[in-house]
Amino acid sequence: MIRFLTAGESHGESLTGIIEGIPANLYIDIDFINKELRRRQKGFGRSSRMKIEIDEVNILSGVGNGFTTGNPITISIENKGRNIELVEVIKPRPGHGDLVGALKYNQKGGRNILERASARETAMRVALGSICKLFLKEFDIEIYSHVINIGGIESKTTYYTGVEIERLAEADKSNIQVIDEKIEEKMIGKIQEAMEEGDTLGGIIEVIVKNPPVGLGSHSSWDMKLDGKLAAAIISIQGIKAVEFGLGGKASTTKGSEFHDEIIYDSKFRRKTNNAGGIEAGISNGEDIVIRGTMKPIPTLKKPLDTINIISKEKAIAQFERSDVCAVPSASIVMENVVAYIIADEFLKKFGGNFLEETKANYNNYLKYLESR
Repeated sequence: MIRFLTAGESHGESLTGIIEGIPANLYIDIDFINKELRRRQKGFGRSSRMKIEIDEVNILSGVGNGFTTGNPITISIENKGRNIELVEVIKPRPGHGDLVGALKYNQKGGRNILERASARETAMRVALGSICKLFLKEFDIEIYSHVINIGGIESKTTYYTGVEIERLAEADKSNIQVIDEKIEEKMIGKIQEAMEEGDTLGGIIEVIVKNPPVGLGSHSSWDMKLDGKLAAAIISIQGIKAVEFGLGGKASTTKGSEFHDEIIYDSKFRRKTNNAGGIEAGISNGEDIVIRGTMKPIPTLKKPLDTINIISKEKAIAQFERSDVCAVPSASIVMENVVAYIIADEFLKKFGGNFLEETKANYNNYLKYLESR
């Protein structure tokens, strides 16, 4: 129902995105979209680019008088940091796409690869995902994220320790999207340490979808499963190397009687716990959807690793590009928005509608059906 396409390079003129399938008559709050872009750019450990570039969207089509028309929506984001001298990358960075891309596309070096493989592309995914967030808000579905691990330092404040919605919203007050202030200090210290050593850090992000309906996704085919689609979307984010739903990582060390969520009924079917993370058999079960994504340390190091010169084939030190030390807080915002895209897409597959009022009518009829069960 919804599909999107992004285009543009890290240091090109601009990023461009097209999203289609959004119903007509949805109010597009430009300030909300730009706020999401600013959330993506914050965080201790980000590069100097964040100081010279404040992202803002320019809507080129699909919106009239502030509301969607049902036509494809086109957005552009100017790259204010585009006017720098670029050199070919012939000393590929371990962990980046420089070498594999140059070999696959028969390029002299990795410049044309890294320009597109760069996480700069995620700015457009956040912009397009924020439109999906605006759509989901119409149905009281909210998406939150917070960082629960940086460089091995873990926050004890997570969904599974009973964190409240109000505290999830407070993650934005943190410089690194962490709720626990004491842990935040330790994490910032760890980032500072890595910065001084010329190194980088990764971490873990927790995303929570509040108030999703029962029935998104399907068990019937492998490519229709909600968790499969969410996993694919999240793993496609630059730097993300692992995805976990609920407490899935502990499933191998607990008994079935301890892991599975018992079913209760109190005006509707519910689960006593939510170890499954809100998805069973590829279908949302009405509980919060809980996802964790693990981001690797950034491959670009101020003290580079050994590599091989693509041209001479001699041993070399990997090339250095302007880079973050830690981008986990930024990735948390990207995760929110790619999750919003998948949830909105599945929502429209389930409820349909060419205009917002039609989708709401279909959704309300479904809720009445659920009450009858």
